[in-house]
Amino acid sequence: MQISVSGHHIQITQSIEAYIHKKLSRLERHFQPILSSQVILTVDKNTQKAESRVHISGTEVFAEAESDNLYTSIDKMTKKLDRKIVEVKRKLISRRHVQTALTE
Repeated sequence: MQISVSGHHIQITQSIEAYIHKKLSRLERHFQPILSSQVILTVDKNTQKAESRVHISGTEVFAEAESDNLYTSIDKMTKKLDRKIVEVKRKLISRRHVQTALTE
């Protein structure tokens, strides 16, 4: 999976980037053909925000999270992405089952 990380009002360090890669690599256990992911980290006064757009074959999943800690925001964003990817996979599988039932 190709991951691009960018920051708005924040310097992206190697440790932050490695943490994001580690967290987003877990998403591949649910849905293998994840094409790419874009992560944008934003810092405003007391709020630190993480948002991500994951490109899956056929669709796109978006999630964002805010908190006072950047690592907590990344964790929350990853959990939201995880749930959404599982939901997309479930919908794709249910469509396949409906189509095969109709053709039989």
